[in-house]
Amino acid sequence: MPNTKSAKKRARQAERRRIRNKAIRSYTKTMVKKVVKGVDEGIPRDELEERIRAAIKAIDKAVSKGVYHRNEGARRKSRLMAYVNKHYGSGERGA
Repeated sequence: MPNTKSAKKRARQAERRRIRNKAIRSYTKTMVKKVVKGVDEGIPRDELEERIRAAIKAIDKAVSKGVYHRNEGARRKSRLMAYVNKHYGSGERGA
């Protein structure tokens, strides 16, 4: 339980950020799952490109808002593209 006025304010701020970050993180994961599902279903690469762009945009937006560290964002994008390229060959990068 916060004792000082500043501690109470920090608790309020932290709760607001937690809720915002949760929403952003959830949306980002959903976009990535759509790419993975598309790969697993074997949809054509050109149709997958749109999903890849949306997922990378979501990751970049989460990084810019401070939800993910920039290195974590880079790692997530790298792993996503590695997964796609493993199944489709390393043709165009998609984003």
